[in-house]
Amino acid sequence: MQNSRRAGKPAGRKPEKQGLTGLFTKGKNIPTTAQQTLPYREMYRDGVCRVTDRYYTKTIEYEDINYQLAQSEDQAAIFDGWSACLNYFDSSLPFQLSFLNHRSRPGSRYSVNIPMQDDDYNSVRCEYVEMLENQIAKSNNGIVRTKLLTFGVNVDDLSTARARLERVEADICGNFKKLGVKCRSLSGLERLELLHGQLHPGSGSPFRFSWDMIPKTGLSTKDFIAPDSFDFRFSRLFRVGTTWGAASYLQILASELSDKLLAELLEMDAEMTITLHIQTVDQAAAVKSIKAKVSDIDKMKVEEQKKAARSGYDMDILPPDLVTYSNDAKTLLEDLQSRNERMFLLTFLVVNMAPTRRELDNDLFTVSGIVQKYNCTLKRLDFQQEDGFLSSLPLGHNGIEIKRGMTTSSTAIFVPFMTQELRMDGEASITGSTHFPITSSWRTGKSSKTPTACSSACLAPANPLPQSGSL
Repeated sequence: MQNSRRAGKPAGRKPEKQGLTGLFTKGKNIPTTAQQTLPYREMYRDGVCRVTDRYYTKTIEYEDINYQLAQSEDQAAIFDGWSACLNYFDSSLPFQLSFLNHRSRPGSRYSVNIPMQDDDYNSVRCEYVEMLENQIAKSNNGIVRTKLLTFGVNVDDLSTARARLERVEADICGNFKKLGVKCRSLSGLERLELLHGQLHPGSGSPFRFSWDMIPKTGLSTKDFIAPDSFDFRFSRLFRVGTTWGAASYLQILASELSDKLLAELLEMDAEMTITLHIQTVDQAAAVKSIKAKVSDIDKMKVEEQKKAARSGYDMDILPPDLVTYSNDAKTLLEDLQSRNERMFLLTFLVVNMAPTRRELDNDLFTVSGIVQKYNCTLKRLDFQQEDGFLSSLPLGHNGIEIKRGMTTSSTAIFVPFMTQELRMDGEASITGSTHFPITSSWRTGKSSKTPTACSSACLAPANPLPQSGSL
């Protein structure tokens, strides 16, 4: 069959053959450089990022608190507080939770502060410093965890975006403060440094950038953080520079989830990024949608009962799936109407990075084993590796349309808190090592509530220094 011609088109010119590639890429702006691949427009000094023309985001870094080691009553209080934090976000305020696991590097921001004094114990202090630095390098198997919350607003101009983002930032920090969580807003330079670390996995290349370099060089911020190359030719893998990666999503099949799922994933000895994109559904729209589903299920039940009456058997005998769906829908509607529950759309992404494909396959096998224990499945993003990797960057951009409807309590089960690591500023005194997880701990003597216990080989010998309260 011949192709039809449009009016006004020269008769002697044959239409060009696009093939499958042209069919799928028609009308899309295909990036041709690594800089064009990064999904944001501009980064400002105060930490505001313009992702699209009308979408602006900001990022908050927060520290850990003791959840896994807390008593049941304290865990319940933390869970309730985290649920209240989630309920703060409305449908116009999408947010992203990012958990970055990367290897500790020599230029770590953690340092041991034991000042030397004019006495005979400086040799012991030097030995303590060396021992503590070794403990930092070995703690958590050398994995450093960074926890971020990125939120965004859709407005017309930058000044309005800054005002709204500052107000939302103050509210989020207030909610974190109620939980006892320390947090701070990241500047533009700090956000660029985080992006540089994610885009250069395992390379250890330093981040060299200052704001006065932009007018001097004529470059943009993307030029200072972009990797040497992206390779998204594979359907289930990708490469960033020389590092292999794989983007997957979590398919939640379980009717009940455990708060240990996220903790076990973060305790892995591997470089990975876990991202939760969460979009709140308008409460009225959510209730209306669930009511419509309940009505559809009741209609199906009536049709099944009519069919049973015509066939001459008991009308109360209904298909098991229909009974299950009916009960679940009514329970969900009751939760939304009578309890302090809201509806969320969750996208759970896992991006693994490794220097070789064999190590990457081993990490993926380990992650799959962990999620299967909780009746979930790790599914690879086939032909969506680029969108999956870019959605894992802490920019508030979500290019994956795979979403799971969750209530407040089911979303809050992914508690982002594990165990507090006591690496504080100021003069420190050694107290011991925790058994779960294996982290070194020391305190200033007045601000610690972490339960610690000396191991069989206690880190500090008996009375090595004068009893002055500090080293």
